[in-house]
Amino acid sequence: MSREYFENRIKEVTENHKMVTSRKNTAKFSINGVFNRYKYPVLMREDIPLNWRFDYSYERNPMFLERIRVNAIMNSGAIYLDGKYILVARVEGNDRKSYFAVAESDNGVDGFKFRERPIVLPKVEEIDTNVYDMRLTQHEDGWIYGLFCSERKDTSVDDTSSAVAKCGIVRTKDFDTWERMPDLISPNQQRNVTLHPEFVDGKYLLYTRPSDGFIDVGSGGGIGAAFVDSMENAEIKDEKIIDARVYHTVKEVKNGAGATPIKTKEGWLHVAHGVRNHATGLRYVLYCFMTALDDPTKVIYQPGGYFLAPKGAERDGDVSGCVFSNGAIVDPDGNMFVYYASADTRLHVISTTVDKMVDYCMNTPEDGLTTHTSVENICNLIDANKDYYKEV
Repeated sequence: MSREYFENRIKEVTENHKMVTSRKNTAKFSINGVFNRYKYPVLMREDIPLNWRFDYSYERNPMFLERIRVNAIMNSGAIYLDGKYILVARVEGNDRKSYFAVAESDNGVDGFKFRERPIVLPKVEEIDTNVYDMRLTQHEDGWIYGLFCSERKDTSVDDTSSAVAKCGIVRTKDFDTWERMPDLISPNQQRNVTLHPEFVDGKYLLYTRPSDGFIDVGSGGGIGAAFVDSMENAEIKDEKIIDARVYHTVKEVKNGAGATPIKTKEGWLHVAHGVRNHATGLRYVLYCFMTALDDPTKVIYQPGGYFLAPKGAERDGDVSGCVFSNGAIVDPDGNMFVYYASADTRLHVISTTVDKMVDYCMNTPEDGLTTHTSVENICNLIDANKDYYKEV
């Protein structure tokens, strides 16, 4: 292939990449008033730096073919640090292996730029087959912790799809240098583990999802709480469920903690995911609840139903009917950004404020668990509006 073809390919690929990475994002109108979606995803596979994917040597790659391809970018931890909105995104290659990459923005909704290299995780004695979904917590002990799922093959069964899931733990102060601690010791498999940002009675508090299997349908469970003495050798010895699965709700099949809880004047704000079955498979949505300031394991507000569900083009991708979040940011002005993936394919953001979210949690009726209660809530609202609402 000629040098001219090679150079033209580089030019075309570069222009396409710039068009994607430089576009400005705009908020959409919100009928619910709680949050705003945005026109474009904040990160897609097309955003991955070109030198991570292409060999720029004419001798080795005269047709300028993409050598290391990317399938999806999704489920991102998030943190606000030194004036930057920082994401640690899960990037999944065409080989199905996921890795973590740091991207930064000045405004939280567009212009995300990746650091020079993906995160090179320190290895542990038992090498991870796959890692994914890092939650970030800036803890009062001075460290920024990243808790993620580490999977290895389950060698106890003759099933190539069976995995053993553990919670991997790393920490950093600059997102360049990472220290890895031993995986969380737990009597159960653990996915979706989130670290509370403050000590509770001198201990670290973990929000967990105890499970012996990936789905573990119908056997109880839910979001748990466990205290550990140290993150350097973290071990769960006792665990209690604080937000259980419930029949015929958005969290009937399973649920799990998402972003690090956010401290408000009224309590700790949680954004979690819930899963139920429907005709085309599992449906993942986001929902919210709040726990007490003096006891973060005690749920005090739990608005009924989902907070966010897949909509429109968000259904297109590897896992239709799925939104998932493990990262949210509150900036110094009280603006809140929740980063969520759609269809396990791309990463979006919604914007809101802490005040709106607290209002939503405190004043949305709880799920009464029957049709009768749902209708009663609607009728109560109609009656409350009698002196105010005028039909157009």
